[in-house]
Amino acid sequence: MDNAPADDAPADPTKTIMAPRVLAARDGDVAPRRRELRRLADAARLLIERLVGTGAPDAVITETAAELERVAERFAGSGPKSVYDGFAEAAMAGGDPSAFFDHSPLIGRANPLAPPITVELVDGTIRGTATFGSAYEGPPGCVHGGYVAAAFDEVLGSAQTLSGSPGMTGTLTIRYRAPTPLHTELRFEGEFDRTEGRKVFTVGRVYAGDLLTAEAEGIFVSIPPERFRELKEARDRRLG
Repeated sequence: MDNAPADDAPADPTKTIMAPRVLAARDGDVAPRRRELRRLADAARLLIERLVGTGAPDAVITETAAELERVAERFAGSGPKSVYDGFAEAAMAGGDPSAFFDHSPLIGRANPLAPPITVELVDGTIRGTATFGSAYEGPPGCVHGGYVAAAFDEVLGSAQTLSGSPGMTGTLTIRYRAPTPLHTELRFEGEFDRTEGRKVFTVGRVYAGDLLTAEAEGIFVSIPPERFRELKEARDRRLG
């Protein structure tokens, strides 16, 4: 059955999961544990940035490797805990959905793999800003195209929630217009275009200053909330 909205007008963003995506990037009113998790991730990002292509002496590398092994051991036996718990609680029991997005591999402030991308809603358009460091390098001095695509998937994923019938990525088409530079603030823009049945159409762009470096079109397929629940339950079973 078609569960798309009756027209193509964007839904109230406060009633979609766009709101927690935005809140996930803010430090205000965040619980102490989440604040410290973000701090820990920031430290890990800095370490990753400085490790890529390091010219440190062999002795420093050997000593640091041993130290990091000891640090990693502190977390043994503490997981894995599903990062979807906050999202599920929010969807079903009034929890904090922004806690889920803190662990996103693209916007997650508490995920050291994330650049991260900071998203906001401006006049019906999703705006994302990010600076990709050395760990994301593809061509010399440029962001790897796969990371550009992943960033678009996140930004357009935010835009498609404005349809009121959010779902999962069906297709993502990227057109690379120019090299996307590293160590430069990038501006992503994502827009909800229209719905056709269960399909949600989005478009996006990324700029380095005034330079358009890539464009994207994404088609998302809306799915019922119980499908997300099934995916989480299957994930939890795999991890035992």
